[in-house]
Amino acid sequence: MAHYTASLRWQLDDGNFSQRRYSRRHQWQFDGGVNVPASSSPHVVPLPWSDPAAVDPEEAFVAALSSCHMLWFLDLAARAGWAIESYDDEASGVMAADAQGRQVMTEVTLRPVVRLAAGCERDQAALIALHHQAHEACFLANSVHTRIHCEPRFASEAA
Repeated sequence: MAHYTASLRWQLDDGNFSQRRYSRRHQWQFDGGVNVPASSSPHVVPLPWSDPAAVDPEEAFVAALSSCHMLWFLDLAARAGWAIESYDDEASGVMAADAQGRQVMTEVTLRPVVRLAAGCERDQAALIALHHQAHEACFLANSVHTRIHCEPRFASEAA
């Protein structure tokens, strides 16, 4: 069993918290030391309280699914003897209301474009089959119904 971590840091700026007029900009930090500027989506929280230059959770969700699928595809392609030169994806996600009226990611569409190396001949049916296998293997695609636990603490308890 593997465990993964991510740290999130947000600090109140000179905004007015009680009036909901504060920046949603924050930082994600990963175990390798990478810091990613993050924010709420401007589709959810209007400017200037969101930062459109930062990654929002909805974009990260779509990117994570795209990345997981690509990593599986590349591994399966290598095992099958394919020679892949490049892989590009223009993934997108749709937020809409579910049956209870909650905003949820209702659909994610991956649009991978695979460039084969010279001399590697494969047909469209084989490409589709390999993408299907990658989708079936993708950890994140299989985790969309993951249970989420929340264990809140006040800062005085965390010390």
